[in-house]
Amino acid sequence: MKEFEETTAFLGQWGSYQKIVFFLMCCTAIPNGLALFSLVFLNDIPKHHCLIPEVNLTKEWHAAVIPIEVLNGKQELSRCSRYRLDVVLNLSAQGLNPGVDVNLTDLDQESCVDGWNYSKEIYQSTLVSEFNMVCKDQWKQPFTFSVFFIGVLFGSFISGLLSDRFGRKPVLFATMAIHNIFTFATILSPSWTVLCILIFIASSGNIARYFAGFVLGCEILNGKVRVLYSSLGISFGYSIGYMLLPLFAYFLRDWKSLQVGLALPVLFYIPMWWMITESPRWLLSQGRVEEAEAILKNAARKNKVHAPNVMFGDDEEVKIQAKEQYNIFDLIKTRNIRNTTFLLFLLWTSICTGYTGLSITTSQLHTNPYLSCFLSALAEVPAYISSWLALQYISRRLAIVCILAVAGSSLYLIQLVPEGVYYKFMPQLVLGTLAFVSLFTTFLMPETFKKPLPQTVEEMSKREHFKCPFFTQKEVVPNESRL
Repeated sequence: MKEFEETTAFLGQWGSYQKIVFFLMCCTAIPNGLALFSLVFLNDIPKHHCLIPEVNLTKEWHAAVIPIEVLNGKQELSRCSRYRLDVVLNLSAQGLNPGVDVNLTDLDQESCVDGWNYSKEIYQSTLVSEFNMVCKDQWKQPFTFSVFFIGVLFGSFISGLLSDRFGRKPVLFATMAIHNIFTFATILSPSWTVLCILIFIASSGNIARYFAGFVLGCEILNGKVRVLYSSLGISFGYSIGYMLLPLFAYFLRDWKSLQVGLALPVLFYIPMWWMITESPRWLLSQGRVEEAEAILKNAARKNKVHAPNVMFGDDEEVKIQAKEQYNIFDLIKTRNIRNTTFLLFLLWTSICTGYTGLSITTSQLHTNPYLSCFLSALAEVPAYISSWLALQYISRRLAIVCILAVAGSSLYLIQLVPEGVYYKFMPQLVLGTLAFVSLFTTFLMPETFKKPLPQTVEEMSKREHFKCPFFTQKEVVPNESRL
């Protein structure tokens, strides 16, 4: 079978067909940007203190029933305790005044047995206020974030497996539906446990949708257009969604309304089912030659070029090659692919950990979370443009090394040794270390700059790697050949 890009060269790289695919696939990333960091708003912790029920207290005692605590050098109302209400009621009934007739430090305290009063200064409600994830249950708030990103991990893993089995297009739209259905379902959650299950499934669908769309676009587009799409196009679509997130959150300050608002825009993507084609590369890998050729001939009509009658040679030959299916274990069969898989895993772990940690942190730097989130999203635009330019003019290894060097150095430079026993900047130290470790492993990766991408596992196993004693093995020479 001929090389796919060589066979489809008659289409050109930037005809009407490619422009439609490019635009539509970039648009599919907008909902991902809307949803990925939505928990920054949905799961934020409003100011809160113990709820005081309607009881007969004087004005003075009603103002003093919540103890004052010093947090981060500031005096604030206690979040998790109040003075014993029965004692305060008795003192109030006797006409004694707090701080004058009664020393407040001598009074016993109790937990928030009647619930909490949450500030609505920023949010009308959040998951925290809905399910009271505060005080003794405060661990549930960060754990909800963990569940969300465990779902992202799971979705990332199954996306490739599902799209290899069922096709890029079906998985793209199926995961889109899964994300929206389970996002809607969260507003009906009867408990925090059910909420976590729904968040896990929704986040799995969200990230699986992104990768299915990413692969679909990369397999249809060729050459410099593919580089533009993968480095700038789909990333820019994601950034638009990310920048829209604080706008949605600003006008929809109730968590249920925000969930509905984030899910509804995906309904506009339903017509895309008839506008987006399946990947011809994937169809060929399944031996479905006629379907692949039909898509390419239709693309030729859109581009107003002539398509050859026979594109991929003997159908039987293609079908025989398609039977040689590969699975995930092929990633560890040969030394070259095994080393590349390991290095890419480390590299992507470092990048994703750093990106996620910094995005969540910077979204909470300013007292106005909407402004912080928008600026965090806006900062990504020049970063994507820089990445695209780097991929155009310098080698892949050098581009990644420079990016990781800048990221790691920045994380280290912001470290300030704080007073006390609590090291506030430890997360940035960890992220910076990961970046530098990944920087050095990048030198061991095969270079792909201005080189054709491998089409099969066999081609991948023959890629030339940087020689390193830790990743090379001496060949064992049979005794006969030594004679």
